[in-house]
Amino acid sequence: MKKILLLATAFMMAVLTPTMAGGFVLEDLVRGQYSARNVSGVRPLNDGERYSQIVDGKIVARSFHTGEQTDVLFDPATARGDVRINSFSGYIMSPDEQTILIETDRKNIYRHSYTAVYYIYNVRNQTLVPLSDGGPQEQPAFSQDGTMIAFVRQNNLFLVKLLFNNAESQVTKDGEFNKIINGKPDWVNEEEFSFARAFTFNADGTMLVWIRYDETAVPEFSFPLYRGTHPSRDEFAAYPGAYTYKYPMAGETNATVSVQSFDIKSHRIQQMKLPLDADGYVPRIFATDNPERILVLTQNRHQDRLDIYAANPRSTECKLLVRDQVEKYITEDPYKNLQVLADGFVLMSERSGFNHLYLYDFNGSLKRTLTNGDYVVKAFYGYNPQTGECFFAGNQEGPQYQAVYRADAKGAVTKLSQQQGTNSATFSKNFKYFMNVYSNITTPPVTTLNDAKGKVLKTLEDNAALKSKVAGLGLKAPEFFTFKTSEGVELNGYMVKPANFDESKRYPVVMYQYSGPGSQQVLDSWSAGNMGGCLYEHYLAQQGFVCVCVDGRGTGGRGAAFEKQTYMNLGLLEAKDQVETALYLGTLPYIDKDRIAIWGWSYGGFMTLMAMTEGRGVFAAGVAVAPVTNYRFYDSIYTERYMRTPKENGTGYDCNPMSRAAQLHGALLICHGSADDNVHFRNTAEMTEALVQADKPFHQLVYTNRNHSIYGGNTRLHLYRSITQWFQDHLSR
Repeated sequence: MKKILLLATAFMMAVLTPTMAGGFVLEDLVRGQYSARNVSGVRPLNDGERYSQIVDGKIVARSFHTGEQTDVLFDPATARGDVRINSFSGYIMSPDEQTILIETDRKNIYRHSYTAVYYIYNVRNQTLVPLSDGGPQEQPAFSQDGTMIAFVRQNNLFLVKLLFNNAESQVTKDGEFNKIINGKPDWVNEEEFSFARAFTFNADGTMLVWIRYDETAVPEFSFPLYRGTHPSRDEFAAYPGAYTYKYPMAGETNATVSVQSFDIKSHRIQQMKLPLDADGYVPRIFATDNPERILVLTQNRHQDRLDIYAANPRSTECKLLVRDQVEKYITEDPYKNLQVLADGFVLMSERSGFNHLYLYDFNGSLKRTLTNGDYVVKAFYGYNPQTGECFFAGNQEGPQYQAVYRADAKGAVTKLSQQQGTNSATFSKNFKYFMNVYSNITTPPVTTLNDAKGKVLKTLEDNAALKSKVAGLGLKAPEFFTFKTSEGVELNGYMVKPANFDESKRYPVVMYQYSGPGSQQVLDSWSAGNMGGCLYEHYLAQQGFVCVCVDGRGTGGRGAAFEKQTYMNLGLLEAKDQVETALYLGTLPYIDKDRIAIWGWSYGGFMTLMAMTEGRGVFAAGVAVAPVTNYRFYDSIYTERYMRTPKENGTGYDCNPMSRAAQLHGALLICHGSADDNVHFRNTAEMTEALVQADKPFHQLVYTNRNHSIYGGNTRLHLYRSITQWFQDHLSR
């Protein structure tokens, strides 16, 4: 025991020693001293000429043409009424922009959900009043005419009528934690379908429609909570506590989902006659301009079919409009990018083998294919019914690039963004202007205002100070490369070398990757690398490492055929490709093939373990942060999308790091937060037991009360120091 304590003390002293390399101080990196400035919170206004934004504690309107401030829409210092607020964290505008919900006291729940205390601000008379006195609210939304607001509190829906002195009524009464949820998704639907509001008003505000989740039969998961610090949980000072919630693992019982409607006048609640599989999903609902039509999107549990129904909230009848069925699985893109129009909707689909856009009418007839070709539509910005034009981001220039495009009524595509790299846009509501954010792997984000042809009207933020600061470090620009594996697969990557790189020397390598389905790390973007701008990679490079990132099979940007090769066998091909990357690097004259490490976070942690247990023993060291170690432990929606259920695909599930523990090669460090609600610490606990029984050495770091992001107080700095020290200790000669 004394020997173990001495070793642990020496290790902790090492990882807590401040580290500088080539002008970098790790503390500065971790604490945001090299963070880029962004023009955030931009919301286009109805007039098509302006956008709103929070600036200096106020909501202001700015011109899309000049970027100059035109109005102050909300100033807490001048708001009238009996309540006073000093600051606010967000806002929601009514459709007519005459009422604003002001968000305060925000408290996060999961990735997308949070509670807050909202206030109603009347733009005309500048009065501010509470939305509700009954406690914090979740996900409030206006009716189309702006006279009502619905919100969720403690799993129930509530309604506030602004024309009746903000009279509040309770719509549902069966909501109960870990049992019934009305109007917001449960944990797994929120996490994997990326949304937090599951209700909408119909067009004329006579009906409220929502998704109801009955999770009574869903198995519970519990993890311990300790006192800890930053923040301190003093209620657990004497005895630890626990957080218990519903978490369906692969193959287990999901929440039973239904769609309900509420007649605001008669108070009648009905269940929609939705032809949904007993174990199916409802990932989104959308209002239309017709009060008798709500679009309801459903998926089967295998997630290879997306159905779009026109649901009548009054009669409860549902008519199938479109069935989009693709090979293997449907990604999140269709429901995240769907746009409802006055006479139809635009759907994103991979039916051609690449993500593209399709225009439908409300009879379910395909009116036009808006985009096509051997490239991927990465984001959809909108369709202009007046001109037949659509606006989108795509990667026509190659998988590592993203540009902003316009497709005209005949399908001819014009590039609007000016520079090659990564571009994303926010369009004015009349498509007359757009705000473009451009970066590449060496250029921090540059935000500009542009006209409809792409001409730059004004630069709002060029991050010149950050660019100069980074330039002063004398870094060597990352290099993109491609190579072919022994199986003939061409892979894309980038490499970061030390500033004083010498081809006559042989360098150790640190490989970073994520590797998850549809993900991309090899991008010509400032977001590349572990901290943006490849800055952590540069930090390691200045200590003598060459840093490499390669997107293997299963990653995105190259179409469905490349992405979906990993179907039913998560981790197998991806691990082979990371091993092949190491083997390729080992053939380069300036790389020491015996000193190659790999690391990653979440799926990247899973891949680190899979690569280190692949069998060919190419890695001298690795770090797995918050890793999945057996997909039987992970949630149903994500896992089954790519693997189906353990009953259907036992062989696929059996190929995991735990089952391959005896094949571990290299020095392994595993890091995990004890309160990770996403990838449970249970993954690391079971993996380390498998390693113990296989008599394999490893080191483990557990971060008290930390979630999947592992932050708070000094936590993130400690984590990165530990990772850095691990590479220094195990890749040195």
